[in-house]
Amino acid sequence: MESITGRVDRLEDLMAGLIEQSRMTQQQIAETNARIEGYIESTQQQIAETNARIEGYIESTQQQIDRLSIEMKAFKDEMKVFKDEMKVFKDEMKVFKDEMKVFKDEMLDFKEWSKRNIEDLNRQWGNLANKMGTLVEDIFLPSFDIVLKKYFDVIPDRIASKVKIRKNGKVIELDILAYAKDRIFIVEVKSSPDRGQNIEEFMEKLRVLPEFLPEIKGYKLVPIYAGLSMEETTISTLTKRNIYAMIVKGDILEIVNFDKVKS
Repeated sequence: MESITGRVDRLEDLMAGLIEQSRMTQQQIAETNARIEGYIESTQQQIAETNARIEGYIESTQQQIDRLSIEMKAFKDEMKVFKDEMKVFKDEMKVFKDEMKVFKDEMLDFKEWSKRNIEDLNRQWGNLANKMGTLVEDIFLPSFDIVLKKYFDVIPDRIASKVKIRKNGKVIELDILAYAKDRIFIVEVKSSPDRGQNIEEFMEKLRVLPEFLPEIKGYKLVPIYAGLSMEETTISTLTKRNIYAMIVKGDILEIVNFDKVKS
């Protein structure tokens, strides 16, 4: 049997081991507690920093909201001012539009009045020229080269009025005769252009013209019948016969059937 001394020694060794193990366990617990406390302290610090950042963000955001609110109020006030100004502008534009309409109507009336007066003046001038026998020289000849440029895009090489040609005891008179490139323009001016007999006489003149001007065979003949004004029936008759109709409109000469005559 084991002696009492041996058992006591073994128990002492066992107690020593337990004591050492307890000491080590307490040390581990202490170290673990230290780590936990460090973690808690670090976590609390992070939470504090996060809260500080959140509070800073909230404060910054609030400042931005306040600034934006101020700017929106200023913008709203500016828009109200702009809206009021636009209303005033719109009212002014309505007044201006009304004034322009009145002005346009007045100008239209003035244009009609001027047109009537110019036409009346031209008729009086034409009647006076008829009485004096200078209708061709006073009204048609001065602007005839402009007519040729406007409608036929030519400038006459030669132009003459009141041309008389005698041959074999016969006489033919041309009110206006103009040469331009390969064309010859013959103009018959009448103070009473709507008389059918005058058109027939012009047609006859065109028929016998080669006898008096043999050289026109090398040109393209362009006949123009002219008067201060003409009835639509006269213009229609001339168009059917391939003759241009020229009248006075306002203060210019116009060929009123230019697009209808076959060139």
